[in-house]
Amino acid sequence: MTDDELRPATGALRPYLMVNPHSGGGKASRFRIAERARAVGAEVFMIDHSQPQDLAALARGAVDDGADLLGVAGGDGTQALVAEVAADRGLPFMVIPAGTRNHFAMDLGLDRQDPSAALEAFTDGVELRVDLGYAGERAFVNNVSFGAYAALVQDPAYRDDKIGTMVRILPEFLARHAGPQLVVRAGPLTVNRPDAVLVSNNPYQIDDPAGLDKRTQLDSGLLGILAARAETPAETAARLRSGQMHGLTHLATPDDVVIDADAPLVPVGLDGEAVTLRTPVRCRISPQVLRVWVPRHRPGVVPTGWRPPGRAVVQRATSRVRRGAHGRHTD
Repeated sequence: MTDDELRPATGALRPYLMVNPHSGGGKASRFRIAERARAVGAEVFMIDHSQPQDLAALARGAVDDGADLLGVAGGDGTQALVAEVAADRGLPFMVIPAGTRNHFAMDLGLDRQDPSAALEAFTDGVELRVDLGYAGERAFVNNVSFGAYAALVQDPAYRDDKIGTMVRILPEFLARHAGPQLVVRAGPLTVNRPDAVLVSNNPYQIDDPAGLDKRTQLDSGLLGILAARAETPAETAARLRSGQMHGLTHLATPDDVVIDADAPLVPVGLDGEAVTLRTPVRCRISPQVLRVWVPRHRPGVVPTGWRPPGRAVVQRATSRVRRGAHGRHTD
């Protein structure tokens, strides 16, 4: 199936777009996202982080006032907040990659160099049905991290340089992490005392233990799990560079993933945002609940290798669990 065979993205009469003018170093302002969105009939709300704002509540209020499409020009954390409202209300959602990393936009094939190109979905777009992950009651479009991974998100340098910060300091974080002791459970699998855990909305590629590369699908109905235990900083860095699975548990599962700890609250990185959640944290995936409008022609889509969402894909995927070298139980 090609994009030409997907459902056209049409019919929105009152689109509502939230714009973060400071995300990605002011990318939304440089590309005049607000002005261009208004030109195609969207109501635009400018996010102001200098004052408290409940973006999810604002999105729900916009829907109650008649909005029939929700969109965000900003980073992945803000995308997730509003995507959850769109999924709950059954409305289409639009991703404008105006953040720093925009991993979700990358996996959708969007042009991250020109975020304004995403607005072409209004005039020549298609609708994709993709999965949405949940950690407790919080939605995530990319991943939720625990342990040393979550500590990494707390680092001030992480927001501006995610990849560089992870490669530079993750091995040391793993080696000296002294937070709550974690236990991960997914179906018959138990992983005791991992130093770092990453649960993703669809699995990352098997040769990407740091969770930085693309996901080949966003509609498999599977959660990805990466659980890492530290040995020495040098060995950890070598594993991250080489993609070796020694010392790592890799899993793709349709089951809920439960992360427990010897503490009532744990620091968590939710789509790159630092939050605190009450334990145990139950992560789950809701298959194909998010209707994403994207331009028909996107630079990140390779026609011969990309499989657009389809319910048959989910039915096949949810019938199997792939386990890493540690098998069913890791002490």
